[in-house]
Amino acid sequence: MTVRAIRLFGDPVLKTPSSPIAEIDDGIRALVRDLVETVELPGRAGVAAPQIGVGLRAFSYNIDGDIGYVLNPVLVEASGEPELIGEGCLSVPGLWHDVLRHPHAKVVGIDLDGDEVVLEGDGLLAQALQHETDHLDGKLYLDRLDRERRRVALREVRESDWF
Repeated sequence: MTVRAIRLFGDPVLKTPSSPIAEIDDGIRALVRDLVETVELPGRAGVAAPQIGVGLRAFSYNIDGDIGYVLNPVLVEASGEPELIGEGCLSVPGLWHDVLRHPHAKVVGIDLDGDEVVLEGDGLLAQALQHETDHLDGKLYLDRLDRERRRVALREVRESDWF
């Protein structure tokens, strides 16, 4: 089993938009295995490739025991009135802040066979789809906080023992 280390806030890979996957080869298959094995640990809802140091558009998810992955995901729908919901991130350990997220989301991508994958849902799945596609666009959930919450969160980062 290959559980990859999670890159932390401050690592440039987390702020860099990810490149699309052009060809599915052994390297991409290994990336998917690593993403899935890394997200299987308890308390993890999703892991984006940049979080394990890979600047490609791919993420894994683990929502209510449903574990999977998507390559080249695109958030094609985020609907419903945005609401504040508590959120954390493996790349910003120990922090938890309310962020605005849509209650429904839909992502379209492909699997290792090149077949279309559609993930759509509400609640935690919707939140995870938005969170993970943000990672692929070089954004952390802290970037979505209002000015005051962001100021508090960045102070917490600076005071953390991991930063």
